[in-house]
Amino acid sequence: MNQNQPNNPLHGVKLADILQLLVSEYGWEELSNRININCFKSNPTIKSSLKFLRRTPWARAKVEKLYLKTI
Repeated sequence: MNQNQPNNPLHGVKLADILQLLVSEYGWEELSNRININCFKSNPTIKSSLKFLRRTPWARAKVEKLYLKTI
């Protein structure tokens, strides 16, 4: 763990890695049930979801929160 951010469990974790773990853990259908975001419901892909999550802070916060609960 980096000394600059010892209390931040997301430090150094890429959004792509977070999303891939959640998709492998839950699948797209369950992920869309847990987080009500259209990019998980309508023709979901990692690439399109990452594009949306990088532009939308509230959606990214929900994904990060679910990731922290999952790990």
